[in-house]
Amino acid sequence: MNYLDTFLFGIYPYLCLVVFLVGSLLRYDRDQYTWKSDSSQMLRTGTLRWGSNLFHVGVLFLMFGHFFGMLTPHVLYESFISAGAKQVVAMVSGGIAGTLAFVGVTMLLVRRLGDARIRANSKTSDIVLLVLLWVQLVLGLGTIPMSAQHLDGSMMMKLAGWAQHIVTFQGGAAVLIAEASWVFKAHMFLGMTLFLVFPFTRLVHVWSGFASLAYLVRPWQVVRDRRLNLPAGQNTPPRRS
Repeated sequence: MNYLDTFLFGIYPYLCLVVFLVGSLLRYDRDQYTWKSDSSQMLRTGTLRWGSNLFHVGVLFLMFGHFFGMLTPHVLYESFISAGAKQVVAMVSGGIAGTLAFVGVTMLLVRRLGDARIRANSKTSDIVLLVLLWVQLVLGLGTIPMSAQHLDGSMMMKLAGWAQHIVTFQGGAAVLIAEASWVFKAHMFLGMTLFLVFPFTRLVHVWSGFASLAYLVRPWQVVRDRRLNLPAGQNTPPRRS
C-alpha cells in the first residue's frame, strides 16, 4: 500500500464528510434562496419525466442498498445468508437499479446538452454534476463483472469492512482495500467526491426530501371551519365594507 492509497481511502473520506456536513449547514444558513432543485421543466418537458423518474428510482435504491449493505456488520446476517449469497443479491439488484439510473441520467444529460434553450439556462455545476453521476454509474456497473470474480464474498467483505472502519473512526481502513481493483477504487473515490461537491450543487435538495418524511409522522393538524363559530341562523361570515 502506498501513500496515495492511505490519503484517498484513509484521510480523504473524512475531508469529504466534513465539507458535506458543514457546507450543507452553511449554505442553508446563509443562502436559502438557492436551496432548490432548479427544475428546467418550465423550459421544456421533453424526456424530463422519464429521465427523472428512472434516475431517481434507481439512485434511491442504490443509495439505501449501499448504506445498509456496506454498514451492516456481517454478524447480523451471517446466520441466514452467506456473504457470497449476499453479494449475488447485491450484484443482481444493484445491476437492475444501476441500469435504470444510468438510462435516466443519460436522458437528462442529453436533454441538458442537446437543447440550446436548456443549456443556456444551465449552471456549470448542473452539467458537471450530471457528468459525475454518469461516470459514477458507469464505474458502478463496471464493478459487477469484477465482483463476479469473487463470488465467495471476500471482496464485498473487504469493502464493507473499509466503510465500517471509516464510520467508526478505526485506523487501518485503507489497508483493507489495498488489493482491490482500480474499478472499485475509482468508484469509491468518485462516490466520496460527490459528497465533497454536494453542498455546492443542486444536490442539497436531497436534505429537503428527507425532511419531508416528517409529514408522515407529524400529529394531525386541526382545521376549524369559521362557520362553526357563527351565531345561530348566520351561515356565512359578514363581509368587510
